[in-house]
Amino acid sequence: MADHTVAPTAVEFDNVGKDFGKSGRPALAGVGLTVASGEIIGIIGPSGAGKSTLARLINGLEAPTSGRVLVHGRDHTGASERELNRLRTDIGMIFQQFNLFASRTVAGNVGFGLRVSGVPKAQRIERVAELLDFVGIADKADARPASLSGGQKQRVGIARALATSPSILIADEATSALDPQTTAETLRLLRRINEELGTTIVVITHEMDVVREICHSVAVLDQGALVDRGDVYQVFSEPTSDVTRGLVQYAVAGVPDRDVLGELSRRHPGRLITVPVRDDPTPQIEITTAAAHHDVSATVIHGGIAELAGRPFGALTFLLTGHDDAVESVLAAVAARPGVVIHDPDAGTEATTEGEVP
Repeated sequence: MADHTVAPTAVEFDNVGKDFGKSGRPALAGVGLTVASGEIIGIIGPSGAGKSTLARLINGLEAPTSGRVLVHGRDHTGASERELNRLRTDIGMIFQQFNLFASRTVAGNVGFGLRVSGVPKAQRIERVAELLDFVGIADKADARPASLSGGQKQRVGIARALATSPSILIADEATSALDPQTTAETLRLLRRINEELGTTIVVITHEMDVVREICHSVAVLDQGALVDRGDVYQVFSEPTSDVTRGLVQYAVAGVPDRDVLGELSRRHPGRLITVPVRDDPTPQIEITTAAAHHDVSATVIHGGIAELAGRPFGALTFLLTGHDDAVESVLAAVAARPGVVIHDPDAGTEATTEGEVP
C-alpha cells in the first residue's frame, strides 16, 4: 500500500448526514472520513450503524441529506444520471449474496457490465478471459452459477466488479455467506487486488477477523456517527468508544468475559490479573519478575494471541497464588500499566483498568 501521508484521497465524507425521512435518528450524522487511495479500510459497527448507507453514498446510489461526498476530489451531489453512471464504472461492488444472473454463464455474468457499456465483443471476450484467469476460475467460463460453489460464485462476483477496471472496490459483507476456508481464500484475493492493481477497497463488515486479516485502517460507526478511526492496530489497541471496545473483544479470544471469569475463579482459587500482549512485553516481564521476587506463583490460565497488522495482539490472564501480602505486592507492581486489569475476588468484576482493552 502506498504511504498514506502522501497518498491522494479516494473518498472523502465532509460532515455527511443522511436522513431517510422516517421517525427516529438519521442513518448518518455529521460523518467526516477520508479514505486514501490504495488503502483497504474496514467499516465496522453494530447492525443499523449506517455501514451500508455509507457505501451507497460512495457510488451515488444514495445522495447525502447534508454535507458532501467527494470521489477523487469531485462532489457528485446533484449529478445527472449519466454522470453517476460514469462514476459507477469506476466503483466496483461485491455483494454478500453474489447477485449473479442464473440464466447467464460465468463469462456472461462477468462481461455483462462491459456489454451494457458498449465495449466491442472481441475486447469483451479478451477482458473476461483475463479476469477469470486472475481470480482463478478460467475453467468455469461456460458454467452456470447454479453449478458453482459459494467461493466460486464470489470469485465471479469479484471478476465482474473488476471488469471496468475500477479504482475503488466496495465489498459489502462479501464474506458473510462463506465458510472459513473460502473466506480466507477470498480475503487473499482481495489483498492481491489491492497490492497488484492498487485498487482502493472499502470493506463493509461485522466480522472482526476480516478487519484483522486485510485492512490497513478501520472506521467504527455507531447509530450513524463515526466513533473511532485510525490504523487497525491503533484502534484495536486503544479504542476510544464503548462500541469499539465491545467489537474488539471478539478479535482475539484473550480477554475473559464475565461468565468465563466466574468459571476461572471457581476452578482456580487465587487472584486473577489480565495483562495485554502488545509489541512491548514489559507488563508480562514485570509480573513474572515481581512474582519471582515475592515468592508468588504466576500461572497463565487463560488467553489468546493473534497477529494484527504483522504485530502481536492479545491478552493473558494470570493466576497469582501465595501469601496475601506478597500477592498484593505483585499486583501493585503492574497495576499502573495501561490495559492491565486486576479482577476483583468476586468473579465478574474488574478492580483496576486504565481504559484500554487488553
